[in-house]
Amino acid sequence: MRRRIRFESWRTTDHFEAGAHEGTVVGDGALALASPSTTREYDDPHRDGPPMTYEQATWTSPEVSTGFPFTELVASWNACTPEGTWIEVALRVNPTQDPTTPWYVMARWAETDHDIAPTSVPGQSNDRAQVNVDRLTLAEEGAGSTYQLRVSLLRRSGSTATPAVSLLGCVASDVHAGELPASPERNGAAGTVLDVPTYSQRLHVGEYPQWAGGGESWCSPTSTSMVLSHWGCGPSASDYTWVDPGLPDRFVPYAARHTYDHAYGAPGNWSFNAAYAARFGATAFVTRLRSLAEAEHFINAGIPLVVGVAFTREQLEGAGYATAGHLAVVAGFDENGDVVCNDPASHEVASNDEVRATFDREQFERAWMRSAGGITYVIRPPGVPLPQAPAEANW
Repeated sequence: MRRRIRFESWRTTDHFEAGAHEGTVVGDGALALASPSTTREYDDPHRDGPPMTYEQATWTSPEVSTGFPFTELVASWNACTPEGTWIEVALRVNPTQDPTTPWYVMARWAETDHDIAPTSVPGQSNDRAQVNVDRLTLAEEGAGSTYQLRVSLLRRSGSTATPAVSLLGCVASDVHAGELPASPERNGAAGTVLDVPTYSQRLHVGEYPQWAGGGESWCSPTSTSMVLSHWGCGPSASDYTWVDPGLPDRFVPYAARHTYDHAYGAPGNWSFNAAYAARFGATAFVTRLRSLAEAEHFINAGIPLVVGVAFTREQLEGAGYATAGHLAVVAGFDENGDVVCNDPASHEVASNDEVRATFDREQFERAWMRSAGGITYVIRPPGVPLPQAPAEANW
């Protein structure tokens, strides 16, 4: 079965100029707020206090035709949000067809939780589609053929600050979670293992329970932190002075706080993790890959990947536990082509020394497809080129 996936991104001046501007301008390759087109009152559902008034400008992408019927969209963004600013990302399907869907808000986001509580927006559901945290999922009978992405840039009324949005992306797919056959393809990465540091989420169980109960559920920010550390970037010690100095790997609680989705109640929002990584100079986005053969292209290019998996103890031998949904790092492949993985929950042991594990290739690939159809975070410095994308590009 051929897996239909297409990733589209806007990340250059020419890309942004091609969209529709309502009060936005492009400068230094990023969208900024120039002359607000409207004002907006926002009553933060996760904060006490009166509503705040913001100036707002919007940018809307050209209509994207995928070339196949899709049933799911996942958005990404890289943005800087100075004090008093934030962004809202929305998607709509079949914008020039009848019937057009409404705009679905995928995120209200800022780099920190100082001004707003970063959040997905639940309760958006109709007979066409529904928002499931980080995914816009369409009904089978209402599969889309085109979509648009919209970003709103907001700042406190009277401020001259502006968000700067340097990347917007969206992956469209007809992929559904479920066990798919393992791919027999190989792309020459056997024997290549990247030097990705190992961090255990289990070291943080019970810490800072206000962010999803502590490290038990911090697989995503822990995995994101591993890849950021691999690239030599991430928060500085001055950023996480509020974290107990007696704790190990203090940047992990920092990452959990700043990837936390206040509506979802966890730091596992895929898009939030990519946006967090971009705060530290990385270029990051969420996509889906079709197979470990595609993952090999990234390892050959020196780029580790964060992937979503699900398995029972029997389905992934050697993991030492079961999970209905989990994030881990693909660091490379051994000489047999099996997957070398940095698993932040490995064997449920609170030790960084236990994080590196090697898993059977076919079992791991099925666990990856079973969870969410090959979901992947791609995080790299801007100067590190991506591998050549396939004809139906998914990166």
